[in-house]
Amino acid sequence: MADFEPLVRRRDVLDVVVDHQHQHQHQHQLYHHHHPRLDDDDHDQGFEEDGPKKTANSSSKPILNSNPRVASLDVLRGLSVLLMTVVDYGGSVFPIIGHSPWNGVHLADFVMPFFLFVAGVSLAIVYKKMSDKKEATWKVVMRALKLFLLGVLLQGGYLHGITSMTYGVDIERMRWLGILQRIAVAYLVAALCEIWLPCRNWRKEGFLRNYLLHWGIVLVLSVLYLGLLYGLYVPDWQFSPVNNNEVYKVTCSARGNLGPGCNSAGMIDRYVLGINHLYAKPVYRNLKECSVAYNAQLNQSVPSWCHAPFEPEGILSSLTAAVTCIIGLQYGHILVQLQDHKERLYNWSLFSFSFMALGLLLSFLGMPLNKSLYTLSYLLVTVGSTGITFCLLYVLVDVYGWRGVTFVFEWVGKHALSIFILVTSNIAVITIQGFYWKSPDNNIPSFCSWKYKDTQSKVIRGCFAEDKDCST
Repeated sequence: MADFEPLVRRRDVLDVVVDHQHQHQHQHQLYHHHHPRLDDDDHDQGFEEDGPKKTANSSSKPILNSNPRVASLDVLRGLSVLLMTVVDYGGSVFPIIGHSPWNGVHLADFVMPFFLFVAGVSLAIVYKKMSDKKEATWKVVMRALKLFLLGVLLQGGYLHGITSMTYGVDIERMRWLGILQRIAVAYLVAALCEIWLPCRNWRKEGFLRNYLLHWGIVLVLSVLYLGLLYGLYVPDWQFSPVNNNEVYKVTCSARGNLGPGCNSAGMIDRYVLGINHLYAKPVYRNLKECSVAYNAQLNQSVPSWCHAPFEPEGILSSLTAAVTCIIGLQYGHILVQLQDHKERLYNWSLFSFSFMALGLLLSFLGMPLNKSLYTLSYLLVTVGSTGITFCLLYVLVDVYGWRGVTFVFEWVGKHALSIFILVTSNIAVITIQGFYWKSPDNNIPSFCSWKYKDTQSKVIRGCFAEDKDCST
């Protein structure tokens, strides 16, 4: 393996989805002589070429100096953004890549863990040293708040709909939580851990022991999540959609139910946020119990909870989302504190395969892989998969230098926030719809959708004609 030293760069908070518009190749003084300001977005920092400086105490942390950034981190972020775009606009056409209706994991269900993981890794680079913890905390809180409010602006109302370019927010139905809001909360928790619970006595062979307090926070959040998910009693409840005067009643009277209608995560969101402020078209409407017609319109004969809103980025599941970000932070510690490629990859791989094995074990024992609830089994499997993906990208991009193959992903990763805004505001898809053949209805998205549905309809007709079971 070539002795090429990968490049690390400090990040701003919006690095969670974020773009850096310019990449500088500055050379600075050694890190212990220059303490970068937290708002110095273009400051690069890395490691000594010949390994970390040692003091008389062999357990002290390595002293950092500057090298350019880790390209594989940009590539992973760019991959996340492009994957999000594909599944958002292609998931309805090709359901196999869209979100799993409830239990199970599809391609789209890896997007959020990717974002949270990258945010955690970046935090280890940004806040490895700070001159004033209170000032750092203030900036973290303000940046998280800005990201949260940006998420409300983009996903809370009706900003540039596909069929209308008008702007407006219905306060009665404003969605308070969403993708950026979840990332903001997870970022805030992980950043506070990094600022206020630093490693006091660094040991090269003890990454678990180096950050025991971080793992303690992981344990507390996980136990709290499990206690609320399985311990809260969910009574019967009823609701009336905003544009429908009919009252629907959902029969629950259960504890520990992880179904769409009677889980405690949904109950917490209904009580705290209000039912009209949740996501109005939850993915579980794609379940067989809810989809009774080819056009996926809900029928009165389906279970009442099929008509109910549900927040996939809800309050309870944000606890385990924060755990994903903290775990990403530990991968960042390995990146920051180790110099050798093999040592980094060994520790990352050990974490990744251990997480995957534990997650699969929990799934085997009965805890479903569920993105909407962000179950512990889902958390562990996806963070393990993300870690393995990061290892592969690190080898290809930073070790062997295959930058040309992944330059598109790297570019997208550097401009992730701008692209995210274009996608979530529907400006991108409206632009694509502007290209059509003879009639505006014959645009690119409708053509792709029509071709898929035409093929699907032929398959369905063939199944019925031959009296086959089309449900599999």
